[in-house]
Amino acid sequence: MPKNYQVNARGLRADSAAAYLGMGKTKFLELVDKGTIPNPIDIEGIRIWDRFDLDAVLEAAKENIQSERNSFDKMLKVRQ
Repeated sequence: MPKNYQVNARGLRADSAAAYLGMGKTKFLELVDKGTIPNPIDIEGIRIWDRFDLDAVLEAAKENIQSERNSFDKMLKVRQ
């Protein structure tokens, strides 16, 4: 985990934001470019991700997985 990573910090640099989500910086930035993860806030040239936005990414991913599971379960019931 990066040295400057603080769980209580709301604004996170790329390496800390990636660690917060449990992934490497390269994958994190790839997902930012893809639009899966929101763009950072630029404060005088410093790119910072809001921890609350990162929490929302995780919640949306969980909802998506749950929705997919429910759809699959429905398909199984129809086939039975």
